[in-house]
Amino acid sequence: MNQITPAAVSHAAFRLLRSHEIESLQLRVDQYQHQVTGAMHYHLAADSSENVFLVALRTVPTDSTGVAHILEHTALCGSERYPVRDPFFMMLRRSLNTFMNAFTSSDWTAYPFASQNRKDFANLLDVYLDAVFFSRLDPLDFAQEGHRVEFAEPGNPDSELVFKGVVFNEMKGARSSVPSTLWQTLCEHLFPTTTYHYDSGGDPEQIPDLSYAQLKAFYQSHYHPSNAIFMTFGDIPAHEHQAVFEDLALQHFQRLPERIEVPLERRYSEPRRVERPYALDDSGDTARKTHIVIGWLLGESTDLQQLLEAQLLTSVLLDNSASPLMHALETTTLGQAPSPLCGLEDSQREMVFSCGIEGGEADSADALEALVLGVIETVAREGVAPAQLEAVLHQLELHQREISGDGFPYGLQIILQALSPATHHADPVTVLDLDPVLATLQENIRNPDYIKELARRLLLDNPHRVTLVMTPDTGLSARRLAAEAERLAALKAGMSEVDKQGVIELAQKLEQRQQQTGDMSILPKVTLADVPASLPELEFREQQQDGLTLTTYRQGTNGLVYQQLVSPLPALDTATIGLLPLYTRVLTEVGLGSEDYLAVQHRQAATVGSIGAATSLRSAVDDEQQLQGYFTLSSKALARNSEAQIALMQDSLQRVRFDERGRLRELVAQARARREQSVTGNGHGLAMTAASAGMSPLARINNQLGGLEGIRSLKALDDSLASDSSLQDFIGCLQDIHRAVTGMPPQLLAIADEHAIDAVSRQALSAWGATAHPDSSGTPFSAEPVREARRELWIANTQVNFCARAYPTVPVGHPDAAALTVLGGFMRNGFLHRSIREQGGAYGGGASQDSGIAAFRFYSYRDPRLLDTLADFDRAIAWMLESRHQDSALEEAVLGVIGSLDKPASPAGEARQHFYQRLFGRSHEQREAFRRAILGVTLEDLRQVCDRYLDPARASTAVVTSRKQQQALGSAVSELGLKIEVL
Repeated sequence: MNQITPAAVSHAAFRLLRSHEIESLQLRVDQYQHQVTGAMHYHLAADSSENVFLVALRTVPTDSTGVAHILEHTALCGSERYPVRDPFFMMLRRSLNTFMNAFTSSDWTAYPFASQNRKDFANLLDVYLDAVFFSRLDPLDFAQEGHRVEFAEPGNPDSELVFKGVVFNEMKGARSSVPSTLWQTLCEHLFPTTTYHYDSGGDPEQIPDLSYAQLKAFYQSHYHPSNAIFMTFGDIPAHEHQAVFEDLALQHFQRLPERIEVPLERRYSEPRRVERPYALDDSGDTARKTHIVIGWLLGESTDLQQLLEAQLLTSVLLDNSASPLMHALETTTLGQAPSPLCGLEDSQREMVFSCGIEGGEADSADALEALVLGVIETVAREGVAPAQLEAVLHQLELHQREISGDGFPYGLQIILQALSPATHHADPVTVLDLDPVLATLQENIRNPDYIKELARRLLLDNPHRVTLVMTPDTGLSARRLAAEAERLAALKAGMSEVDKQGVIELAQKLEQRQQQTGDMSILPKVTLADVPASLPELEFREQQQDGLTLTTYRQGTNGLVYQQLVSPLPALDTATIGLLPLYTRVLTEVGLGSEDYLAVQHRQAATVGSIGAATSLRSAVDDEQQLQGYFTLSSKALARNSEAQIALMQDSLQRVRFDERGRLRELVAQARARREQSVTGNGHGLAMTAASAGMSPLARINNQLGGLEGIRSLKALDDSLASDSSLQDFIGCLQDIHRAVTGMPPQLLAIADEHAIDAVSRQALSAWGATAHPDSSGTPFSAEPVREARRELWIANTQVNFCARAYPTVPVGHPDAAALTVLGGFMRNGFLHRSIREQGGAYGGGASQDSGIAAFRFYSYRDPRLLDTLADFDRAIAWMLESRHQDSALEEAVLGVIGSLDKPASPAGEARQHFYQRLFGRSHEQREAFRRAILGVTLEDLRQVCDRYLDPARASTAVVTSRKQQQALGSAVSELGLKIEVL
């Protein structure tokens, strides 16, 4: 894209304030203001058919009742023009969206979506505008999404009261996340007077204090166009968006005089130390499980100079393992790993710099403070090498140029970058257009005292500092539960018979409402007629030189080059397979030849944006018991560095050294810490992986490498490496894996834009042709067949449950795979969403077919229930087989699958996907055939595959829960045949 067209034009209700082209992002930012309400509209004009919309409201809570979070949920439960029970989830089913969600941040609430289909985009915009500005806020939706009390035995006023509510249970799950608890507690003390003092998501102890009247008052004061920020991205002209904004929403409002903003925090005159407990629901030893974090309150994120200074200093101190502060935190014996909070939080009005350790002891706080302040003092006194500063700027430039979009849509990522300054009434363009910024920083770093002065001014001489010591408390969860039970008992004791009857009636009304489908025909939708007939095929080129194959893709990468070396995974024994994730992590984190790992880290930062190794395994298209695996070494770099990129990749394979013993211990400890933290955020995924582990060789290996078994094995390995002999054995295993990997025949992949791809191709073939051995003949990886049931209950540090049940099915090439894939969405839409989320109170639940491992899985996420959820999985099957179903529901499920299959990735991401699909035998023709099969699925097909494969006798079950919940289950554990496993 050379020029953004057409020129900026506004609707009559808006006035254009300015236009600003950002060449490095290939877009133009147009800023408009609605003339009546003052609402701002930022349009990011880009040559992209994936159009993105976001409307954000500044939401500034003054307590921890979760009002902003609960309002985000409740606002999507019905509006003036769409008074159906759940338009948001209904539109998920009636859409070809590439993204659709809602977020609550600490000071804003946003409602974004994206779609490649113009009709679909218009439909979603219609529903979103009505939901945000004309929400009904039904009291029953508040009870469902926020909080309510019910009797433990429905209809029995003599039974105990219990709290229920989707957000209530979600935030109970969030409490199980130690990083989340750390951050919220740090903010509570860094911000004693402003909104960041409070938990915008909601504290489960305070959520029940929120009244329906308070929710409505917050909506009326905050959900108004005068307090709104509209942002759009893509090729739909701004004036077309504005016509819809005006017609459907803005014309009904006048400007509000109030300006909602976050005030500046009152500054401390001296540092503070705070010690607080966190819940550890583990009966084991609490030694070395304390977290110590040091946080500074810095300047305003809306001040570009202060923002850049903070970002630069943070990168200098923490960017990689060779950065002085990160090096100190990784190598200190005070803790096991750097804290997950290390870094700069710059999305709030005032920034926070934090660092620390996990896996320490409370009495190490003084020593950690001395260590951290000592490192910063050294930087303030001696500065850092100019090459390190140049490397930091190199990383900033690369980040600016990269077109991402393999997770969130690319346009949404840019919008979210711009949202924070816009929220604080500042200029979002300055944080997007980094070219002038880089020029300024390049000039500044020429002054040898620049970094020294920043370190002293921002950190050493800044008294607004909090040292947070969070210690494990194995009794905290029990005390919280006891306090909750006491509160509920007191509430019940104060109830009259009329009050008790009111509780029963509310539960009945809510259940009746949850059973209603409503008139879904009033919602707009796309149909199968709107689905593209086929998917485009990517063009690629294969070249060979001296037996070495190079595959190239010409993609619009905006000046970046992506290169990979790919080779078949070698044969490995079962024990060695479990070490593959550590081998691939270690490979690019240790020394190369005469360079130690610190020198290599500097080299990587100056040369590439990233470099890393990975393994990829897939089952055969037509047989899940057959397995293929590949090893990949990947990197990305600016085109001007492509030769240095190749040299770094070659050295990483050919000169790697595994003799830095302390470094290896650090890397394993860090890997353990991150994996242990993943349980509360991905418990449903881990439960599904465990339940499916007996379905196929790939499923078993997935559990061994990345599942609960893998986490437990990693913990045991980390503990064992305290022994020198065990460490030497580990080093020997790494060396054996490396010899086997490098003994396999390689091939190359390169992705770059039109201007760079030919030069990169020549460089790669020339460089690798002299060292690679394409005629190598090592034995390729294989695995023994497996098809067995698994029944496990995993005990972890969690206050909520994650449930999964899995059934063996078929691989993607089987004729039934398409119907099974549609069945997952059909069951979620028609039964599981209502029973598990709305009625059961879990944050999420559903079902899906994974043809890669030949398994159909049910799951729940952050679930207050366990046995009832497992029963709901069974009831979903009965519902499918025994109920009458509508063709419209089938169409919605098919649309959901097609939307997922057709979802775009980044230019580089699409090329990588295409390459690996071909590598694993998934041709374009095979994928097109599968897509056609999805479009041809019938209701009878769904019934047949449900009856054929979802047989209770073949089910496997896995749940992740707490020790207390396991004890409360009593004999049910043995009745279900669950084997108790401790993480």
